[in-house]
Amino acid sequence: MATGSSNGNVLMLEAAPDPSRPWSAASNAEIIDALPYIDDDYGNPAVKAEVDRLVEEEMRRSSKKPADFLKDLPPLPKFDFKNYPVFAKEYERVRAGKPPGVIDYSRYQLDIPAANKANDEAAWKHAVQRAQCLLQNQVIRLENLELMSKYGPDVWVQHNKRLESMLSSLQKLAREQNEKIEKVNRERKYHQQNTAYELNALSTEWRELCQKNIEIQAACAKLEMDIDEQKREALEK
Repeated sequence: MATGSSNGNVLMLEAAPDPSRPWSAASNAEIIDALPYIDDDYGNPAVKAEVDRLVEEEMRRSSKKPADFLKDLPPLPKFDFKNYPVFAKEYERVRAGKPPGVIDYSRYQLDIPAANKANDEAAWKHAVQRAQCLLQNQVIRLENLELMSKYGPDVWVQHNKRLESMLSSLQKLAREQNEKIEKVNRERKYHQQNTAYELNALSTEWRELCQKNIEIQAACAKLEMDIDEQKREALEK
């Protein structure tokens, strides 16, 4: 597909748009090549003002609204938590903007039977069973604290080592990517600067040829006028 400007000049040839990715091909878009390392017009305030004017004019002509810019993108995947009811419940809570539930500490409280059940054997058995559960919970907590005190420092050391290894890998990857970016920028700058002389020579030649064409057209127009004048003089004689 040919991409063209408003005056009909073909700027670049493109492949046919992929129907499965309609967002990848913008309609009526112009592809313009830039040479930032040799073009010296970017710092010109007049050029910047003209560019801002063109952008504002295009924004005024555009029929798109800010809400329409993501319309052509594929829809977000729908989350399915049917096998994870806890996640589903929490997702719906966050989606609805509700505050998180408060932890219920009442089950950790040791209460004796009420006064009206002071002689109820079942109530006392229930209270004893609850006290035993709380006691066992405290024993497990003490065991966990002892295990943490004994093995916790080594576990944290190993965890920190894994984090440092991950950090080193990510830093190495970042350095490699930055080196690739710098390499591309250096090559681009090298090729543009080496081609600058040829581009300037071609631009000068183009201007000279345009000037010659203008002079030739003016000379042709003068010759046509002279011929017409001589024809009129010949008819008058």
